[in-house]
Amino acid sequence: MNQSKNINKSRNSPSGVGGIKAGIIGGAGYTGGELIRLLVNHPQVSIESVHSKSNAGNYVYKVHQDLFGETDLKFSDSLNDEIDVLFLCLGHGDSKKFLSENNIPSTVKVIDLANDFRLTQSSKLKARSFIYGLPELNKQQIQSAHDIANPGCFATSIQLGLLPLAKAGLLDEVYTTGITGSTGAGQSLISTSHFSWRANNIQAYKTLTHQHLAEIVQSLQQLQKKFLDPPLGDGGISFIPWRGDFTRGIFISSTIHCEEPIEKLKDLYKDFYADHPFTIVSDDPIFLKQVVNTNKCVIQLEKVGSKLVVHSALDNLLKGASGQAIQNMNLMFGFKETTGLKLKANYF
Repeated sequence: MNQSKNINKSRNSPSGVGGIKAGIIGGAGYTGGELIRLLVNHPQVSIESVHSKSNAGNYVYKVHQDLFGETDLKFSDSLNDEIDVLFLCLGHGDSKKFLSENNIPSTVKVIDLANDFRLTQSSKLKARSFIYGLPELNKQQIQSAHDIANPGCFATSIQLGLLPLAKAGLLDEVYTTGITGSTGAGQSLISTSHFSWRANNIQAYKTLTHQHLAEIVQSLQQLQKKFLDPPLGDGGISFIPWRGDFTRGIFISSTIHCEEPIEKLKDLYKDFYADHPFTIVSDDPIFLKQVVNTNKCVIQLEKVGSKLVVHSALDNLLKGASGQAIQNMNLMFGFKETTGLKLKANYF
């Protein structure tokens, strides 16, 4: 078992009663790297192991070079089961395979960052039952959960823009466009992730067929049962995602028909998110630099006639992935929801 500790142990060791031990599977990728960056400074967590078959024996900072001087953790190809929580940062479909092939003690809580367990029909594996980990929707269930299916990045941003309308029964057919940075495609190199392709370029992809649509509809139907996806009936969501010429962040614009006055709608949103520290409703135009490198989602409403446009923006690797995973962990273990997540945006 690899139990390497941080150079500055006090910055990564539990401070008093209630501290937990964490393991990370798939620690060499973007989401794994972000988890390490956050957990290495979390006052209630010690990282016990970071698993990566291809990097076993190498220092973590050799792959995530910004962590040089922050930690002396090494990647391991063996499993450490002397932990309290296990983060799965694997490719879609690989989390279910990993849990099926490895004997993870039932006492270990699992937070999966892939899409394997997000839908109700696929949320169970053996004795494990995964709760959909969107705190703004399922906070109470998350607090008592043993296993979490972390939402997708596009799904998080679109849902946070629409949940208040669903709760009020105001959702009609939704037309959504969204642009994401290159890190949304993961670390594996593909033709559209080359700098020479991305620079000064945008492209629509997976038009109306994005894999996050199913989890979005599932959550919206949790609050407004009559909201249907297009194959099931009238109404639903039509989503066109875009690849953008930047590395981090997602900006969404969703358009629906709505007769309610704008001030009433703003109050509806601010009331809905009053007890959710990372989702903030703005009266002013929002932009991507407000959220990059933070766990925040910012929302703005605009209305022209009967057309309501909801803009939402977040960092796809943080609130859209690793930051939200730690937010869920905080809730599961009874820590303050914002612990280890008070992050500064890179404004300039």
